[in-house]
Amino acid sequence: MKTDRAIKLSSPATREFWEIPVLFEDDHLLALDKPSGLLLSPDPLAPERPSLMQLLHDGIAAGKPWALARQLTYLAQAHRLDFETSGVLLLAKNKPALVALANLFGSEKPLRQFVALAWGNPPARNFEVDAPLALHPLKIGEMRVDPKEGKKSRTGFEVLEQFSDWSLLRCLPLTDRTHQIRVHLKHAGFTIVGDELYGGKLLWLSRLKRDFRLKPGREERPLISRAALHAEILSLVHPLTNETVTIQCPCPKDLKVAVKYLRMYATGVSRREPEVAEF
Repeated sequence: MKTDRAIKLSSPATREFWEIPVLFEDDHLLALDKPSGLLLSPDPLAPERPSLMQLLHDGIAAGKPWALARQLTYLAQAHRLDFETSGVLLLAKNKPALVALANLFGSEKPLRQFVALAWGNPPARNFEVDAPLALHPLKIGEMRVDPKEGKKSRTGFEVLEQFSDWSLLRCLPLTDRTHQIRVHLKHAGFTIVGDELYGGKLLWLSRLKRDFRLKPGREERPLISRAALHAEILSLVHPLTNETVTIQCPCPKDLKVAVKYLRMYATGVSRREPEVAEF
């Protein structure tokens, strides 16, 4: 199927504009590179904020060129991606595809691979967190490990590279819960860089580079100003054609920059697999 390489969306209310790259597309599925800082679905607590699904639905209803070219009348998300998380987002173009994807994502198969930059150094190269998750009873918008009321949640982790006080991790969520990777890492003692909701501190070049000097009148900005979590790979058996489909999304510039400066200035034992995490 020949289609545009990006879907153009805009929010008149906030005067924001996005070009969303298309990573994969056929008659049943559409995979997009979701940008960080854009809600996936409308937030009842902040209805004025734009969301990707609402913008897509509005574009279909308005007959935008990208929707007409694809003859789109239906789009539904197959899984979650947090507000700050970037990367592969899979959508269904019809209800049979959505039902099949829902069954697939509920089967606890390691379909998705994320890259996360976290504070701390895990003692083992591979580890798993199997801890049920539930909404926090007191903190709106937060999740927590809850052995009694939580839903079953499992995430596998692998250390790709270590620095003095940070680690680059591959994350394999086996279930699809809200904030799953973030809460499971916190539960294991390794908060994600920039994930302030769960205690992940920001990363500053001035803390890494000894001779750091800021030009007069300038204010230092963090190397990455959001939770350092990216959905890099999604691999699955196509629910309608039975062919194996692997969708990849390169790491965004802000995460690449953070890793670049850690490699330059944060000494420590390095364990790299560039064929998996290319920066």
